[in-house]
Amino acid sequence: MNAVRIFNDDISTQQQLDSAKAVFLNLPFYQTLLYNPETHAYLIAVRINKDAINSKKRSKIVADIVAVVNKFQSSTNIETHISGLPLIKTEVGDMVQREMKIFLLGSILLSALILLLFFRSFSTMVLSLLVVIFGVIWSLGIMVLCGYNITLLSALIPSLIVVIGIPNCIYFINKYHYSYTELEDKKAALVNMVSKMGIVTLFCNIAAAIGFAVFAFTKSAILKEFGVVAGISIMVIFIISLILLPSALSYLPAPKPSQTRYLNNKLVTSFLLKLEGWVMDHAKWVYVITAIVLIFSIAGIFKLKSEAFIVDDLPKNDKIYTDLRFFETNFKGVMPLEIVINTKKRLGLTGMRALKTFEKIDSLSQYITAQKEMSRPISIAEGLKFAKQAFYDGDSTQYVLPNTFDGAFVGEYLRPSKANEKGKQNNFTKMLSSFIDTARQSTRVNINMADVGTVQLPVILNGIQNKVNELFDTAQYKVELTGTSITFLEGSSFIVKGLKQSIFWAFLLIAFCMLYLFKSFRILICSLIPNLIPLVITAGIMGWAGVALKPSTVLVFSVALGIAIDITIRFLVNYKQELPLYNNDVPATVTATIKHTGLSIVYTSLVLIAGFIIFCLSSFGGTFALGWLTSVTLLVATLTNLTLLPVLLLLMANKNKNP
Repeated sequence: MNAVRIFNDDISTQQQLDSAKAVFLNLPFYQTLLYNPETHAYLIAVRINKDAINSKKRSKIVADIVAVVNKFQSSTNIETHISGLPLIKTEVGDMVQREMKIFLLGSILLSALILLLFFRSFSTMVLSLLVVIFGVIWSLGIMVLCGYNITLLSALIPSLIVVIGIPNCIYFINKYHYSYTELEDKKAALVNMVSKMGIVTLFCNIAAAIGFAVFAFTKSAILKEFGVVAGISIMVIFIISLILLPSALSYLPAPKPSQTRYLNNKLVTSFLLKLEGWVMDHAKWVYVITAIVLIFSIAGIFKLKSEAFIVDDLPKNDKIYTDLRFFETNFKGVMPLEIVINTKKRLGLTGMRALKTFEKIDSLSQYITAQKEMSRPISIAEGLKFAKQAFYDGDSTQYVLPNTFDGAFVGEYLRPSKANEKGKQNNFTKMLSSFIDTARQSTRVNINMADVGTVQLPVILNGIQNKVNELFDTAQYKVELTGTSITFLEGSSFIVKGLKQSIFWAFLLIAFCMLYLFKSFRILICSLIPNLIPLVITAGIMGWAGVALKPSTVLVFSVALGIAIDITIRFLVNYKQELPLYNNDVPATVTATIKHTGLSIVYTSLVLIAGFIIFCLSSFGGTFALGWLTSVTLLVATLTNLTLLPVLLLLMANKNKNP
């Protein structure tokens, strides 16, 4: 028996076309697989060479296919939709690369504007931009040296380096300007800048690097690459800042009064004075407001859900998303699921005894077909049904699994494969053989399913597994569920667990750095509380806003912790440096620290928040969430570090006085 084409190229009349159509519609095999009789939707399957789709040619291949489909649609006015994992991966990858360029340019331009507004100096702006541009070049170079490709996560690194590098410049230059206004000596001001800010910036960058580098300890390849490149790049930009800034500033003229005028910015100074008033005179209210916000946030955390979809980061009006939903409505989806059935015997799928196995496969297929989220499976059982119908002259009532009485024709397909007289199998036998391994021991069942998400997918898979256990004796069969759907489910839960662990390790490593830096357990407690609260508040906001925990959103917590702790380190180091100057008078030192460090903290926080807000322009939900959630976390961290942290320091000082 040979497989022959239904619609030949030589069809020239309507009668021939109608005749071929009648044959096609009389074949139950194709129903719901290639066409939906209820919605009159028809499917064309395109197979792409695996090596080609994994090469640099994939963008052109997919673009050419899409162009042909669009041309067909415009010439026939027939609505067309296109979907499948190769298309989704390729087009999303291309979108990521385009956004990477936009965000990088946007972050640089926004940083340049903010620097120009702060410092009122073109040379200072250019110098700071050179620092971050060198850092970006290094980050891309590190990516290439490590042999990593650009992914949805690694595409964010250049923009993150800009966002993290600019605060380094602001703190160094701010200290230089502040020292110059006091000493009126450029050389002495530069020495003071490096001596005072060098160690502070080192630990700030270490903390930020830890926030990213902990991802390298997860077992997710994407997170590992992101963690390695981001962690190394942050330390590289510290070295660039430490070397380039003092060197360049030593050649530039001393700052003019117009360039240091921002040190007395009335708006920021007024804001800091109000915060100082709350710290010194309304400490109880700081505790009360913090407690109320925490209670509200904890309530939100209980609403937090963990769920992810393969394409849920795409906009709901994006063609990739809408086309996928079309396929799910008409053909129950395109996400691959595969079931491998191993008989544990060589040639276990040959001879009439194999019919029992095929009956079990058919029963499993019927169960899967009944699920609203899954298409009718394709397996050797379906092929044998097709063969039986053909044997009975295309009688559609004979599209059933062969039995022992059909041995006259079915034996040809169940015996061990033999070549025909030309040394090749016929094409129909080849099609059936493609579902069986060469040892004729294992066979596979191919299923397409909807993108149901990580909550519903385990329920569906558990139902299939229960049916498998009911049909297949584990002593005789080994049945495995695999495919992209399984990989996505395992990968998502794996990444979320890995990210949770990375947050723990980031918190622990940063705590050790703080303890080493300040040599005080009390200061350690004071430093960690203002940075834990923003994370709790962000989690609460996510719960109230209905933002699910998934790989793209859990990332926020570790990143924000690494960056937010920067504010704490700078405040506490300045506090520690100022304390001897005020004869260990804690209230006076806290007041001076808010005034002196608060200015650069506010400016830096504005840069960081503006830098992350750029990600809100992304068409990807995960990147958008990273932008606004990190911005919220940094805003709250700025407020807690300028209010709650000083209040805690005063509380500790009072306890020391009154043990």
